[in-house]
Amino acid sequence: MKDTMTKFIDAAQNICRGDTLDRETCLELARTPDDKIFQLMAGADTIRRHNFGTGVHLCAINNAKSGKCSEDCRFCAQSGAYDTDIETYPLKAGDELFKAVKTMAPTPLHRYSAVTSGKGLSGAEVRRVAEAMARGKDFPQRYCASLGILEEEDFNTLKAAGVSRYHHNLETSRSHFDSICTTHTFEERVRTIKLAKEGGMSVCSGGIFGIGETTEQVAELAFDLKNLDVDAVPVNFLTPVRGTPLMDQPGLSPLECLKIISLFRYILPDKEIIICGGRMANLKTLNPFVFFAGASGIMTGSYLTTSGNQMDDDLEMIRQLGFEPR
Repeated sequence: MKDTMTKFIDAAQNICRGDTLDRETCLELARTPDDKIFQLMAGADTIRRHNFGTGVHLCAINNAKSGKCSEDCRFCAQSGAYDTDIETYPLKAGDELFKAVKTMAPTPLHRYSAVTSGKGLSGAEVRRVAEAMARGKDFPQRYCASLGILEEEDFNTLKAAGVSRYHHNLETSRSHFDSICTTHTFEERVRTIKLAKEGGMSVCSGGIFGIGETTEQVAELAFDLKNLDVDAVPVNFLTPVRGTPLMDQPGLSPLECLKIISLFRYILPDKEIIICGGRMANLKTLNPFVFFAGASGIMTGSYLTTSGNQMDDDLEMIRQLGFEPR
């Protein structure tokens, strides 16, 4: 009988040869006990190295419009439904948006994104973001936008300005979504992703974990994303914010975070998996292990309303691990 390590490595090697794991097998992986997680990671690392080598995707974001959101996502500090005492402001002016783009030009960032609060932007607001991004067309970075639920013409505007990727998280699985948000539907999010793809943009879509989902719902979200054939998958871990309904939610352990990343790598072998919000707060001293759990990228710098690791520190970590920014 094969030992656990051999089973994980065999599964990973089969995936590298083009096989796809069925849902039941993936659920078995999701139930891996803590004392076997580093063995699970060995297979995830095999898949990551096969598809991405030692290159690390680095991205950063600009909080371009903060707070007073009409939606009631239970984890979100920016929802106007909760008193979270965050800084709020309307969409930044075009020059201010471009200044943030310009600041990133000398860095080794691969992608840079403008992110806004709210269900979605107006056409005029989308044009303002697009025009600011277009001014950076000669810089080395590629550009993304995360502007909420948009329509077909908005994606045409962004694409014409050189914004090549749209970010729009599903947040959680279809079966858990109604427990997290009641002001819009899971299907509205799916529709937005499909419109972005139809508009010729690549799509970055993932979720946030530690918000009360089950092990099965973690796998369900990974399969939802696989079925949508998104290009990149941001993985966020809850940092509870005082004032939100999930402020007292028990946190995930570092090992639970690593298991989630590994599971996503087995299910989404050739997709960019980027560890974003909550990386340092949840993984703590195990933060460097995200790559050995299958992650191919990280978000560096501050997030929307919480702080993150500084770029210089992340670059030094990447160097020490023997990797390099892609």
